[in-house]
Parts: sequence; structure tokens; C-alpha cells
Amino acid sequence: MDQAVLFHVLLIAVLTIHVLWIAWVIFGALLTRGHKFWTGFHVLALIYGIFIEIAPVPCPLTLAEQALESRLGQAAYHGSFLQHYLEAAIYPNIPYPLLVTVAVGFCGANLWIYGRRWQKARRRP
Repeated sequence: MDQAVLFHVLLIAVLTIHVLWIAWVIFGALLTRGHKFWTGFHVLALIYGIFIEIAPVPCPLTLAEQALESRLGQAAYHGSFLQHYLEAAIYPNIPYPLLVTVAVGFCGANLWIYGRRWQKARRRP
């Protein structure tokens, strides 16, 4: 396999994992009811999501994407259709402060759901 093809496949894989991770962080509370392991994993993902949004620390998946794009010599949309739209889903063209606010809001809403579940579970006999 050509090295450029390999880097391209890896880039698409990393972008796909990034989209799935973001979807998990946003919608995970809808999928975890009654599953202690997945609930714990999702709460950790939410805490990590809030941290990565407000801390001056880049996401490791973003760093991997940038490294692979650099290896491919990409600075703008030069990749496949799939790659272009996955990037657009991960990095929408909206002001950064609004993006951070919305992301932290989604994480906070998920944590609120878990708080309500915990309160209801405590009230049960």
C-alpha cells in the first residue's frame, strides 16, 4: 500500500472516531440507562469533554488529524468527500466561544440527566 494511501485511510479513521466520540459525549446519556459500566464511562467522557473544551490543551484526536494532514500535505479541502464532511461535522464554521459554550452546555445537560437519575434512584425504597 502506498504511504499516502495509508495516511489517507488513517486520517479518515481518526476523523470517524472523532465524530463517534463527539456523538457519544452528546447522546451517551440516552444510551446508558441501567448500565453502570457505560454510565461511568460516559460520565468520565463528559468530564474529559468539558476539560478539553475549556482547558488550553488540544484534543489528542485533533493532534492526530493535524499530523496526518501534514503528512499528506493538506492545508484545505483536498481529500475525499467523506473526509471533507467529517471535518465539517467536527469543526463547524461558528465562532469559537459559541462552540465552546454549546459543547459545555451539552456536557452539562448530560450531567444534569445523571443527577436526576441518581436522585430518583436514592428515593426508591
